Amino acid sequence: MDDTERREITMRSRCGLSFLFAACLFIPSANAHITLERQEAAIGGGYKAVFRVPHGCGDSATVKIRIRIPEGVIGIKPMPKAGWQLETVKTKYDKPYKMFHNSVTEGVREVTWTGKLPDENYDEFILSTYLTDELKPDTILYFPVVQECEKGVHRWIETPEAGKSAADLPAPAPGLKLLPARRP
Repeated sequence: MDDTERREITMRSRCGLSFLFAACLFIPSANAHITLERQEAAIGGGYKAVFRVPHGCGDSATVKIRIRIPEGVIGIKPMPKAGWQLETVKTKYDKPYKMFHNSVTEGVREVTWTGKLPDENYDEFILSTYLTDELKPDTILYFPVVQECEKGVHRWIETPEAGKSAADLPAPAPGLKLLPARRP
């Protein structure tokens, strides 16, 4: 075997391993959780929250996604999804918040999509939000999510105690690391 043949075999091996590694990144594991696509955002501005749903309950289809909005997150505008019914629950906030040049005293506190997502499919559920200056930078903000299926329920609502992380929990709520406000 000459040097050219050896290089060709080495290249094929590397390409094969690279393909296998890349393919594994896109296979949802049995322990996959509902997560946020972007897991960091600055306070005092808009944030597009994209909730990724990688599976149902066992092999059962997802029929409802319900997201609770944490205090300090305002200006909620959910994105409608074809084939899904959208509902929101509005309540008064614990205190008034400033959003741009207005004072806001109430808004959406829960968003629910009802439809059908087979277990073998993946989907995303999107909210436009505003992260108030009242939130604390360098902390994690959690969005509890309940995923109802034709058979079963996943409650992605757990938040870690001090000194622990979401990785320590079997059903963690999607978390967003809050960054300091960007100043012009």
